[in-house]
This record gives sequence, structure tokens and C-alpha cells, in this order.
Amino acid sequence: MTTLTPDRRTRTTVRQLRAGRTTVRQPRAGTALTYLSLVVASLVVLVPLAVVFLTSLKTSREVADGGALSLPGDWLNFSNYATAFNDGKMLTAFGNTAFILLFSITGTVLIGSMTAYAIDRFEFRLKKTVMALFLIATLVPGVTTQVATFQVVNSFGLVDTRWAPILLYMGTDIVSIYIFLQFIRGIPTSLDEAARLDGANTFTIYRKIIFPLLKPAIATVVIVKGITTYNDFYIPFLYMPSEDKGTISTALFRFKGPFGAHWENISAGAILVIVPTLLVFLFLQRYIYNGFAQGATK
Repeated sequence: MTTLTPDRRTRTTVRQLRAGRTTVRQPRAGTALTYLSLVVASLVVLVPLAVVFLTSLKTSREVADGGALSLPGDWLNFSNYATAFNDGKMLTAFGNTAFILLFSITGTVLIGSMTAYAIDRFEFRLKKTVMALFLIATLVPGVTTQVATFQVVNSFGLVDTRWAPILLYMGTDIVSIYIFLQFIRGIPTSLDEAARLDGANTFTIYRKIIFPLLKPAIATVVIVKGITTYNDFYIPFLYMPSEDKGTISTALFRFKGPFGAHWENISAGAILVIVPTLLVFLFLQRYIYNGFAQGATK
């Protein structure tokens, strides 16, 4: 019986790997638990959505007599959606939401990218203090500062206008600054130096070199900020109490009032609110994952 030395054993293992004669076995229990957790998580998310969708297609009698997961009698019963869209003033709400989204996202991208560019490329006094304050701002709950914030917004006469939530969304998004900062740190400073040798000033370098290279970060910020703003209820409800200035979230809340006992109408309104964000996420989810992955490896 021959004994293999460590060197011969290593060479034998390498030859076996090259020949494909060895396989890596994964623990079956771990794999089963992984798939089980994924199935449970999917059910937790999908079952409530399925209940809402099925309820939106039912009549009042079917909702009262049937169970939560019972099937509707008519799969083409869209009368509840018509009621939710018309009586819930969804068209006006979609218009207000689109207006707020446009200006909020544009301002967030410009302010966040400029701030990240200034922090990364320039040295100034209290730079570390500024970064520490940004970190503290992300840790302070926004609800605790709403009294002072409301007084400031009211002093400018912006309460019950669409500009109040726009300014608040642009000025309170510290996360976007960190996302842009991670990407800018991956851009070589040699590009800035070459541009300066050609006579470019600071703003020209930002506009023609830095900003075009931030497309993955911009896509990430646009999607994350857009979904957050679209789903927000607290700020629009507090700063825009008028019904004609309601957003999607506040319009759905007000619609619930006169239709509090009609769950089929409320469910139809909820589906109308969910569908836009669901479609955007399904089509653009790769930008979210790629943006965060690239930003983490910069």
C-alpha cells in the first residue's frame, strides 16, 4: 500500500478536478431551508396582494358571502375600478404625484451629485464635521423634527402648495448623497486634472465629465427616490390638506372615507395605486441591483 505525500496528493486532487471526477456537495438541509424561507417570504408578500386583487373584481354580495381567497364570479368586472378612478379623483392625484415626482427627483439628483462631488474632490475646513452631520441626520427620525419643519415651511407660505413636499423631499435625502459619493470615489482624479489643463473650470468638469459617468448612480437614485416619494403619505397629508392637491396616497385615504364598508371599491383603488410602482420596479429592477452592487465595489 503506497502512501501519497502531500505534494503527490495535491497533484492527484488537481488532476481529478480537471477530469471532472469530483463534485462539490452542498448540504441538503441548508438548501431546503433556503428554498423554504424564499417560499415563505414570497407567500407573505403575494397572498395579501392576491386577496386585494380578487376582492377588487367581486361584487358587494360576493365579498360579504365569500372568503378572502374565493374567486370572483366575473373576472371582467371592472366597475369597481371605474368607481375608484372617478369618485377617488385618481386622475388629479396622478397629476399632482407626477408633478411632485418630476421636481423632487430632478432636484435630488442635482443636489446630491453636486454635494458628493464637492465633498470628494475638494478639501475645506470642517469637512469631517460635515460628513458626521450627514450621518447624524440619517439617524434622527424625521417625525421628531416635523414641528420645527412645519413652522419653517409655514413661515415661507408654502403650506397647502405642491412646493412644500418638493422642497422637503429634495432637502432630506441624505442617502442619495452617499450613493453618489461611492460612485464619484471610483472616478479617477486624473480626468479632472486633464480637463483643468485644457482650461475647464470646476462646473465644466462636473457637467461634462463627472455627471455623465454617474448614470448607474442616477438610475438607482431615481428609482429608489421615486418609489419612496410615490408611496409617501405623511408629508403630502400634512402639508397639502386640500383635496384638489392630493397625491395618490392621500387620495386613496380620502376615498376610503365614503366607501369604508365597500371593500371591493377600496381594493380596486389600492390596485390602481400599486400597479404603476409594480410595473416600474419590474422593468427597472436590474438598475437598482446593479447600481447598489457597483456602488459597493467602488
